[in-house]
Amino acid sequence: MPHDEVSRQQRTRAKRLRRGMTRAETLLWRYLKADRLAGLAFRRQTPMGHYIADFVAHSCKLIVELDGESHDFEERIRHDERRDQWFASRGYRVLRSTNDDVMKNLEGVVLSILEAAEQAAPLSLTLPRKGGGNPSSDAPLTPDADRAEEP
Repeated sequence: MPHDEVSRQQRTRAKRLRRGMTRAETLLWRYLKADRLAGLAFRRQTPMGHYIADFVAHSCKLIVELDGESHDFEERIRHDERRDQWFASRGYRVLRSTNDDVMKNLEGVVLSILEAAEQAAPLSLTLPRKGGGNPSSDAPLTPDADRAEEP
């Protein structure tokens, strides 16, 4: 899928959001940064098209959004739905949690992110090496390989 252009204004806005993260975002970021969560590389306040995702792991196409009190209003809920549809149209799954969830149950939120990442992760296929063998599997390389050599 082609890369969507991001305007200079969106990049500037994302930088400003990274500098002024909420307490809940900062706490969650401590778990997500530096590939600490199952080796997943998350980025924070990432501009994507006309939107800025709170946290995104491109490798498994997972976006984590933290919602504050402003997300309780009907207009905001409709906006979030449009946003989630836009992300979904690009193959991303959006997982939403509230700031309150993070503050009161951080470990539970992290566990739900890990589960969502495992469900969203693309299957990794290991191709066989030349000659038909796959050194990462326990299967023998040839039909005769399972026979013991006789002295």
